[in-house]
Amino acid sequence: METLILGWYVLVESGSVLQLTIFGALMYVGTLLSPVLGTLGDRLGLRRVLAGMRMSYALLACVILLLAATDQLSPTGVLVVAFLVGLIKPSDIGLRTALVSAAVPPSQLVAAMGISRTTGDSARIGGALAGAGFMVSLGMLSAYGVIVTLYLVGVVLTLRSGPAGVKTAAAAPARTSSPWRELVEGLQHVWHTPALRAAMAVAALVNLCAFPLSGGLMPYIARDVFGLDQKGLGWLVASYASGALLGSLVMSSRGAALRPARTMLASCAAWYLCLLGLALPITASSAMALYLAAGFCQSLSMLALAVLLMRGSDERFRGRVMGVRMLAIYTLPLGLLSAGALIPVLGFRGLVMGYVGLGLAMVVAIALTWRSVLLPRNAPANATG
Repeated sequence: METLILGWYVLVESGSVLQLTIFGALMYVGTLLSPVLGTLGDRLGLRRVLAGMRMSYALLACVILLLAATDQLSPTGVLVVAFLVGLIKPSDIGLRTALVSAAVPPSQLVAAMGISRTTGDSARIGGALAGAGFMVSLGMLSAYGVIVTLYLVGVVLTLRSGPAGVKTAAAAPARTSSPWRELVEGLQHVWHTPALRAAMAVAALVNLCAFPLSGGLMPYIARDVFGLDQKGLGWLVASYASGALLGSLVMSSRGAALRPARTMLASCAAWYLCLLGLALPITASSAMALYLAAGFCQSLSMLALAVLLMRGSDERFRGRVMGVRMLAIYTLPLGLLSAGALIPVLGFRGLVMGYVGLGLAMVVAIALTWRSVLLPRNAPANATG
């Protein structure tokens, strides 16, 4: 709800796609801090760190609510709050994944990650439609009242998450080494494990070339490409999230039989091909169908990537590995800012063809570079179960 509402607000109030892309980029500026937060999660407990992060989201949402209530809200104020949120929020999904992997037996990891993903995808569907509806019918104040309430509920649920006795979810043991040494150990663990390096490369690639077209540029695509209003934007976002939900359901029910590395690469390529359809002269309804398919492929690819990372990581490095994985999100603001500069030059359809072409070429390059660990059926990265 929050990202959709603020993105539309910035685009309408500023009239600039560049400011929209700056807003989207600021939401991910804190990816450089992700390994640090992952290290804190390993030291202090993933549940505690995650709950503290989510309390900060609620406090910053209260700032937007206060600015709107006093008629002080402006695109500049939104960008400042986006910067502060962006320092912390990119690490959320990584710590959540590490918490899930610590809370379930290895045999249930794929199903658990799929179920975890379905909750987020369901919320994106409801949030996209509810966010647009609140803004149109009730305005910013009511919408942000709901957002603050949901964040606070999230804090309470986070503190209650994880079964008793899971030390990484509740309380970490005493540490004798420094957090910086542990951070370096986590980086070294990723660097010296080829399958993990390959997965990180895929994560960086999709954040550079795929997620801008699937997320940050959505308000521009809805309004300027397809001539839609806020409700139309909500339907575009909900279409993508619905496809992701279907992918999550497939992974939770059938994912144990899929080979993670192969699924990650094949689904990533299919995701790009779905996005390529946006370069065609299509209607808004056709775009929604494409986004439905793109969301499905994205979910399969990213869930397979997460499974590969968790299975290929030593248990004591899980928080740090997911922190490093979040570093890959840093290419997303680069992709968004580049899109804001390229659209006036190439046009939207030219941008789509350029990003999709680069993305497909890099998928092939990653598959060939690490083919010995990603492609064989009997490789550890393709282990089923």
